[in-house]
Amino acid sequence: MLIPFFYMLREGGMKTSITELLTLLDAMKTGLAGQSVDDFYYLARASLVKDEAHLDRFDRIFGAYFKGVEDSLADLMQEIPDDWLRHQAELMLSEEERQQIEAMGGFEALMDALKERLDEQDERHEGGNRWIGTAGTSPFGAYGYNPEGVRMGQQESRNRSAVKVWDKRDYRNLDDSIELGTRNIKVALRRLRKFAREGAADQLDLDDTIDKTARNAGLLDIRMVPERHNAVKVLLCLDIGGSMDDHVRICEEMFSAARSEFKHLEYFYFHNFVYESLWKDNRRRHSEKTPTLDIAHKYGSDYKLIFVGDATMSPYEIVYAGGSVEHWNEEPGAVWIKRLLNTYPKAVWLNPEPKQRWDYTPSTKLVRELMEDRMYPLTIAGLDDAIRALH
Repeated sequence: MLIPFFYMLREGGMKTSITELLTLLDAMKTGLAGQSVDDFYYLARASLVKDEAHLDRFDRIFGAYFKGVEDSLADLMQEIPDDWLRHQAELMLSEEERQQIEAMGGFEALMDALKERLDEQDERHEGGNRWIGTAGTSPFGAYGYNPEGVRMGQQESRNRSAVKVWDKRDYRNLDDSIELGTRNIKVALRRLRKFAREGAADQLDLDDTIDKTARNAGLLDIRMVPERHNAVKVLLCLDIGGSMDDHVRICEEMFSAARSEFKHLEYFYFHNFVYESLWKDNRRRHSEKTPTLDIAHKYGSDYKLIFVGDATMSPYEIVYAGGSVEHWNEEPGAVWIKRLLNTYPKAVWLNPEPKQRWDYTPSTKLVRELMEDRMYPLTIAGLDDAIRALH
């Protein structure tokens, strides 16, 4: 059963060896995998994946190969009532009904009301417009609707109107080796290149060797020069999760192209907007963060700063302390982006959302103002304009 899976990993670009497959088989013989698909998954991942950068690729291959196993496990659960496995109700409103529901009245009012509900509530609620619950018009809970609310216990966004999300969410890293469907992004990025010779003189300079040999009456005079490298330095900040899930493919293409074109590339992730810290690995983003000030001190002002994000969020996330959907930020996001822009005068924001939608989103207008209108669509024409702004 595992031999075809092994070859599928190899065909998918994983460098899994026979030794690692034998390690997995030995571990299974000792019963480490138990009878659980989840246990087998973690055992297989620990045995077969050499590089953390390939974890997402392993997940996709594992899911594709063992889909039938998951289906067979699902059959064993048919006797469990549906109500045990899903939320009991979901509120669906017409556009007219939604317009009749009023927001709480600002960020402070929303947070004060949440503290009050947490102190007073002592049982489950479904429906209604006040308590923390499900399928209602209260600002707090899941599977309901409110124009400004705090989402709790819901797997993913439905209306994209949450001011805060009271759940720990996991995002995967962008794949930096994805095969581009087009070379246009690479070609556009190459216009930002500036070559310089760096390092030891270990590359033959053929033209100078011929010239010097001729001047020496045919006596060979070998000339060496340092290798040419792209001297442009890029600091890439990528929005991940939430509404950016719709743009994963184009962002992976952008990330992959940048990794291949720039020797001096540093990248970090953020969610919705930049605050006091960013992170390198989405799997450890809650435990391993890098202070934004440390980034500004470590990487000089000669770096080109590129943000990639749809700028779609609650305006509170930009202009309020505590406005972040995932944590309590002591200072507004606007303060942090201004600090970065003061350090990196050559900066642009690339937006994967179509430009014609920007004027309909208040947060996008705010970001454009903060960026002094240096926001460009993530298209080939937009990249050309952004690169001209970075020169």
